[in-house]
Order: sequence, then C-alpha cells, then structure tokens
Amino acid sequence: MAVSQGIGDVQGMTCQLFAVCFGASEPLVLARFWSGVLGWEMVDDPDDGVTLLPSDDTGFRIRFLPSQEPKAVQNRMHFDLTSTSLEDQQQTVTRALGLGGRHIDIGQLPEEGHVVLADPEGNEFCVVGPGNSFLADCGFIGALACDGSQEVGYFWSEALGWPLVWDQDQETAIRSPHGGPKITWGGPPVAPKTGRDRLSFDLAPPVHGDRQAEVDRLLSLGAKRIDSGQGEGSRVELADPDGNEFSVLTPQ
Repeated sequence: MAVSQGIGDVQGMTCQLFAVCFGASEPLVLARFWSGVLGWEMVDDPDDGVTLLPSDDTGFRIRFLPSQEPKAVQNRMHFDLTSTSLEDQQQTVTRALGLGGRHIDIGQLPEEGHVVLADPEGNEFCVVGPGNSFLADCGFIGALACDGSQEVGYFWSEALGWPLVWDQDQETAIRSPHGGPKITWGGPPVAPKTGRDRLSFDLAPPVHGDRQAEVDRLLSLGAKRIDSGQGEGSRVELADPDGNEFSVLTPQ
C-alpha cells in the first residue's frame, strides 16, 4: 500500500501534531515529574491543565489535563527515552526515580537493554540503552511506541503527512520530515481496547487552516467521529481505525 504518495503536496495543509495529551488525576504533579525528566518548561494550559514546551526539536507539546478515570490497564502508547551511554541511561533512571517514578515489570527481558519505569500515575515509559540503531538519530524522546495495527500506522502517515520510515512484518513507524521522535506501532496482536486512552494526540490545523475541512479529510481516511457531532468549542473528538481517541483543535 503506497501511503506516501502525495505527502509532499499536502504537507502544507495537513494538521500538525500539536500535543501528546495525558489524562491526569493530578495534572500539576504529573507535569512536574515530566518537566524534571525532560527538562521542558511548564506553562498554564487553557483547559485547566499544564503544558510542557519542548526545549529541543521534538515538535510537539505535552499537555496534562484533568481526568477522573483511574488507570486500569497498560497504556497503548508510551515514550521511549534514549541514552548516549550506560552512565547516561542510569542518570535518567535515577532522575526519574528521584522525581517519583518507579520500576515496573511488564515482562521485559534483561537482554533487551532498556529499563521500564512508570510515572507517579502509573504511565509506563522506557529508558532505552545506548547503541539502539533504530533511534540513533532521534532526540531524547526517541519514539512514541504504540500498540497498534499496520492499518493505523498507514492512517497516521496520511493524517499527519509524515512518511513511513519502517513497514515490515506489520510493524510500522512514521517520522516528521523535520525530524524529532518516531511514532511506532507494533502490529498484531493488538490488545483489546478497554475504556478511554490516557494518552492521546491533539492535532491542529495551521493558523489559516480550515478545521472542518481537516475533520472531513480525517474521516475520509478512516477516522470516526465520537463527539456530539456539533463541532463547537475548542476541539472535535475523533477516533482512529484502532479506536484510539484524538482531538482536532482550532487552528494554531
């Protein structure tokens, strides 16, 4: 399936990945943790939450918004943080633990070379060891690693105008032409969806873009509408082909 055809033509008009959004019981606590881990600046968020602004070429913000839904299952999306050396990896782990993180066991093997941690609200993330060739030219956030199908990888490639950088054995990955983290999907088996995702994408059309036109385009690519359908307010809520919720904001 050729998903990259025409990407250069639509790059200027497609939605940008404006933010990765965490649903949080205590947005400020979670924001302070991730600000300390990443070294990103905290600012107030217009939706009663907290936003982190990137200090590198990541290309998107991280938002922490109030949520009453407790975490019940492993997230479908997590950050893979990179390391330049074993010492650097240990420093990241130590910093995260000092900020309120903890070690967790999700079945990882010692030889896999990464350390699996959870933030103060139980959201999983990995600190990858040095020498990972797949993430070699990425920044500190090397990837957003997702549980998802090949179809959803194709969908997000078209939705964001990001070309595929991996498509093998039903595993897919995309990356912005401007660099920054990769977004990866591990292929089958995909765990069944139970409840609302705690991590989701916020998309936004460019400043002079047309949100309704973008919503229509995303629906034509395979998204489904899951809000009231009125399209009023600051966001329109959709779901991708795997059922993951995401929002289309007003032009930014």
